[in-house]
Amino acid sequence: MDAIQYQIVRANGIDFNVATAGAGERLALCLHGFPESSFSWRYQMPLLARLGYLVWAPDLRGYGRSSRPQGVEAYALEELQEDIASLIEASGAKQVVLIGHDWGALIAWYYAMFGLPPISKLIIMNVPHPALAQRGLRTWRQLVKSWYIFFFQLPRIPEWALARNGCEAIGRAFRRMAVDKSRFPDDVLRVYQDAAAQPGALTAMVNYYRALLRSLRRNRLRGTPRIDTPTLMIWGEADAALGKELTYGTGEYVSRLTLRYLPNVSHWVQQEAPETVNAMIEAWLLGKNVPEAPGAAPSHQT
Repeated sequence: MDAIQYQIVRANGIDFNVATAGAGERLALCLHGFPESSFSWRYQMPLLARLGYLVWAPDLRGYGRSSRPQGVEAYALEELQEDIASLIEASGAKQVVLIGHDWGALIAWYYAMFGLPPISKLIIMNVPHPALAQRGLRTWRQLVKSWYIFFFQLPRIPEWALARNGCEAIGRAFRRMAVDKSRFPDDVLRVYQDAAAQPGALTAMVNYYRALLRSLRRNRLRGTPRIDTPTLMIWGEADAALGKELTYGTGEYVSRLTLRYLPNVSHWVQQEAPETVNAMIEAWLLGKNVPEAPGAAPSHQT
């Protein structure tokens, strides 16, 4: 963490609190998920800097110390996509590796399909391609796992539930879902709980989900253009929220796909198994054979 600094970057009309490391004309832009922050990339940022990248990990809009626009529509995918375009332009980078986990991965998928300026490489962690996610939500098994998406559509009640006892539910989500709970000691959970406890943060965080369901039809009309950007997909198999089967068929939508599974690793894959994840990222970025995780079955490439 000593090599990581913070700066405010103005992009798409709002201020982003950005964790930074490294330097150069190649940008590694790391997008976190719910209910996380830039802190979730603490293990990957030094690696990416060592590989010669300028590394930016912003607190996404509404999170942490970044601006919190008002209203649900401020968190629509189109706005989030424009945030990424503006951050890339602000960096001045000539090449971009876009890296996303959870919500950050969903934004990265959409950016890879529709965003400009283009990216050179894409790394996705534990969120399926949007077409496969929508297909999965038509199954009872995935609907049960995704109950929280529908709960978050309620007004005010989700914020009240998450805010109780110093945002205890935020910390509980990490530790309950994790397989290796030692990766989430109290001091790590406190970082996320303190960020969520800032005024207006919980409403902004939940508004991502409210905006998502409101915009599903609009985004279906955009279609699903095939992604030709080289893509590395890393998936913790013990994900309590998203089933591994949602990755099957990714090759139909991504022409240059490398897919690796991590057995006995939860949704919080890059925080829970940083050594394995970092080895995969490093090999892939260097054009080497990407190692399989210990105990992994052969990767499902289609």
